[in-house]
Amino acid sequence: MTRPPLPPFNKASAMEKIRLAEDGWNSRDPKRVALAYTENCSWRNRAEFVQGREEIEALLTRKWTRELDYRLVKELWAYTENRIAVRFAYEYHDDSGQWFRAYGNENWEFDGDGLMQRRIASINEHPILDKERKFKWPLGRRPDETPSLSELGL
Repeated sequence: MTRPPLPPFNKASAMEKIRLAEDGWNSRDPKRVALAYTENCSWRNRAEFVQGREEIEALLTRKWTRELDYRLVKELWAYTENRIAVRFAYEYHDDSGQWFRAYGNENWEFDGDGLMQRRIASINEHPILDKERKFKWPLGRRPDETPSLSELGL
């Protein structure tokens, strides 16, 4: 199985890879998202370490059970032949209705088939008021005309 675009990356292919990953995560479908990773992909997500698609899917299932109405924007930071660094922000609310915005950075490493074989994520979040939300598009794929993180001052 391959997941284009494939390494080695240039700026355009790195940006395409990022958007495809963002679209997957905005689907909030753990099974779909987990298919973008190798069978034995290694993750560090905050302080949690997971290995392989099964554990990735379980982590994402827990995540999207708690993080309701999740909306994510990713932006290119840097790239090399088979690695991409992104920064991101996402918003969600918990079951009490409290909204949060999370910020972070991810380092990605891909195999030759374009599957992610390593993901290292650092994430911080804080509560926000509903009126402070910036990501208000309908659930699912972010509309193309949505401002970037840089344009939003994030």
